[in-house]
Amino acid sequence: MTEQQLIEETDKWQSRLKKRLNSSKAAKDEGKRFITNINAYLQDSNHFIEEKDYVRAFECVIWGWAWLEIGEQYGYIEKKE
Repeated sequence: MTEQQLIEETDKWQSRLKKRLNSSKAAKDEGKRFITNINAYLQDSNHFIEEKDYVRAFECVIWGWAWLEIGEQYGYIEKKE
């Protein structure tokens, strides 16, 4: 994967994660911790983009996505009504 492709993929997944996160809410107290961690991974991803560390930026956004999916699967995060 080229640097440009990595930047584009990171941007794509950041946008998807933000969109899903904006339409989600914590279903349980544990869900609040999940959402906090997801937001932290997004912030870290942005930090690494600023540092031009595109591999770590991509890794962070993918970890954020993983936390979101796990939270949904275990009922800690649900869609807003």
